[in-house]
Amino acid sequence: MGYSVEGKIALITGAASGIGFEYAIALLRHGLKGVTIIDSDSKKGPEAAQSLNDRYGKKVAHFCRADVTKENELKSAFDTAFNVWKTLDIVINNAGVMKDGSWELQIAINCNAVVTGSLLALERMGKHRGGNGGIVVNIASILGLQELSGCPVYVGTKHFVLGMTRSFGQPYFYDKTGVKFLTMCPGVTDTPLITEASLFALTNYEGLGKLLAEQLASLPQQEPEYVAKGMYHLITHGENGSVWVCEGREPIYEVNIPDRLTLRKN
Repeated sequence: MGYSVEGKIALITGAASGIGFEYAIALLRHGLKGVTIIDSDSKKGPEAAQSLNDRYGKKVAHFCRADVTKENELKSAFDTAFNVWKTLDIVINNAGVMKDGSWELQIAINCNAVVTGSLLALERMGKHRGGNGGIVVNIASILGLQELSGCPVYVGTKHFVLGMTRSFGQPYFYDKTGVKFLTMCPGVTDTPLITEASLFALTNYEGLGKLLAEQLASLPQQEPEYVAKGMYHLITHGENGSVWVCEGREPIYEVNIPDRLTLRKN
């Protein structure tokens, strides 16, 4: 029998718009009790929470502004969320950017913040800290499973997310904390992250932005709603440490990654 989100409390970073907002809708539609939206956008964040409250009930959504790259702000947001709901069951570290031209910031958001969010989730939900266990979903990308010359640093950040999340999804951590770790790898999705990506390619490489746009356009496309539907399936059916792909408007599927590569000697 799968995991039920009914009556549970979730926290989603980068959820003021786009895929993160759709994740909140999908979970609330299936009985989620409440969700905290964490985002740096102090205009869209409250609007997103209000929209969810108007649609699903006056007290289902709460917004907390935070820059996920600042550990103290993200920790404060987790603390606020816990004070509001008195518990936490699901954490989705969704905030991410595709900006190789600002690669330091990109790494701070796509890697450092995901580490911080994962550790804070363990502190709040882990049985070793008096919690009830729970689920952490970290967002990688199909580019965490392949190479792409148009955005090499972004690709590297998503490989990082995938490797770290799979490692947290090993028995040692689950046996100690009761927290499952899952990886979502969305395909090319119609969000500003993708549509504006070519504007933020590495500088000093002529034609790289155009190449990135062409490469992304060649991959299967989808809308955020499809990824949100996949997220619900992942949370309710995913095994600890598993990796899932959602692309091209097709049903989400689990990826079988070999535990170890065997090198053939010549």
